[in-house]
Amino acid sequence: MSADVTVRGSDDVTAKEPAAVEQDRVAAVEVETEGAGTVGPVGRHRVVAVVGTGTMGQGIAQVALVAGHPVRLYDSAPGRAGEAVAALTARLDRLVEKGRLDAGAREAAVGRLHAAGELAELADAALVVEAIVEDPAVKRRLFADLEEVVGDDTVLATNTSSLSVTAVAGGLRLPGRFVGLHFFNPAPLLPLVEVVSGFATDPDVATRAYETVKGWGKTPVRCTDTPGFLVNRVARPFYAEALRIHEEGGADPATIDAALRESGGFRMGPFELTDLIGQDVNEAVTRSVWESFHHDPKFTPSLAQRRLVESGRLGRKTGHGWFSYAEGAERPEPHTAPPAKAPERITVLGDLGPAEPLVGLFEEAGVEVRREGGDGYVRLPGGARLGLADGEASFERPGEETVRFDLALDYARATRIVLSTGEHTSAASLAEAVGLFQALGKRVSVIGDVPGMIVARTVAMLADLAADAVERGVATAEDVDTAMRLGVNYPAGPLEWAEKVGHARVRDLLASLHERYPTGRYAPSRATARKGYAEEGRVSR
Repeated sequence: MSADVTVRGSDDVTAKEPAAVEQDRVAAVEVETEGAGTVGPVGRHRVVAVVGTGTMGQGIAQVALVAGHPVRLYDSAPGRAGEAVAALTARLDRLVEKGRLDAGAREAAVGRLHAAGELAELADAALVVEAIVEDPAVKRRLFADLEEVVGDDTVLATNTSSLSVTAVAGGLRLPGRFVGLHFFNPAPLLPLVEVVSGFATDPDVATRAYETVKGWGKTPVRCTDTPGFLVNRVARPFYAEALRIHEEGGADPATIDAALRESGGFRMGPFELTDLIGQDVNEAVTRSVWESFHHDPKFTPSLAQRRLVESGRLGRKTGHGWFSYAEGAERPEPHTAPPAKAPERITVLGDLGPAEPLVGLFEEAGVEVRREGGDGYVRLPGGARLGLADGEASFERPGEETVRFDLALDYARATRIVLSTGEHTSAASLAEAVGLFQALGKRVSVIGDVPGMIVARTVAMLADLAADAVERGVATAEDVDTAMRLGVNYPAGPLEWAEKVGHARVRDLLASLHERYPTGRYAPSRATARKGYAEEGRVSR
């Protein structure tokens, strides 16, 4: 398995199989641009070699093969390369059966596919992609051996998802020709490829690798050699905040999952997703990133998840994780409030920011809305204050009844709204808030007094790590958002979402959380702070 996030792609993928196997393209010989002033892709007539014939190795080989390259497969285990050739041939046969590949193109592709019995048979490869065990010592030995075989102009690439590209290349005679090509599983279906430049990677080599996978129909993004690269670095809060909220007793796993799916717009919730990935795999990636960042509190692993791993409850593969997968087992239902009567009228004080679309929805539902000046909240008929999650806890307003509602990707399309209330809020006031959102046709979940709630807290942390990655030169903002949309199927890129919510609001929510959890975990990054103040400056002008 390439990475903890890659399994999700396997579950969520709705993309077409590589039907884009144009027959004239398969047979075509592209003109290479080496030495012509620009760096182009590896020509289709050049050999692409794949070392390692597991799931990822076979998937990468299939992508190169259907793009038109001669492909050679090598595995150190005797007979494995031949078995992989047979498996790939069977895959091509299935594509023909589904009408996604012409029989003639299938014959041509099979003719270009060969098993290599010795590493020396890869001597004329223009690109070698390694997809073997995630052990840096084993990888370094392999590439040292490859340097003795291939030409000095051969591009060497690793598909590692978690190891340092720089470290793997450290012992090479020519480390400049080494690059990371992190495909996501299953490689033939998922479009994203992270093109990772190590400290010594020649920029032209990274460009050649980028243009090559782009020519294969993939969507490459560039990033520097940072722990977790792009996706596994930026995605940590999606899991971590859910686990933290659960550890605090704020909500149960089923309700947290439902909030992020039905309000946040994510394809899967973090608990069901980590059960699919494997708790051991997900926890190992989190721990690896945390250790690589010298125990930065923003990446601190979860004790609850560690205990789950220690108990052997690894998810679907063991029959039990956060949820049971035993035959006949019922999945726990998220908390859903019973029906309540909607208030006839409400007062909206000031602008509700990213929740402003709710005002029109309330009016369409027949609720009378009065507008007054204020700092952005709804006053319910009983006098309670209903406001968007802002990082405060309800008990901090002892003289005021307070109900908070969570962020939604799109309030019109959201099917669930999450509310949070404190000990000072009456049952009658909570019922008014529940009924108000039920009048919009939404299911309502009520959770504990959780600062930042679920979606708002998660999105703010994702946006902060994304902004920090851009600030540190890891990748461009466009590539970060692209990576998160395509690599883990996020409903929006974190920076795109922060723009919609407001960078100042993201900064303030994190600053509020940092005040309540003074560990450094929620301290806004310099990038987030800068964006927030710049936004306020634009508004003030």
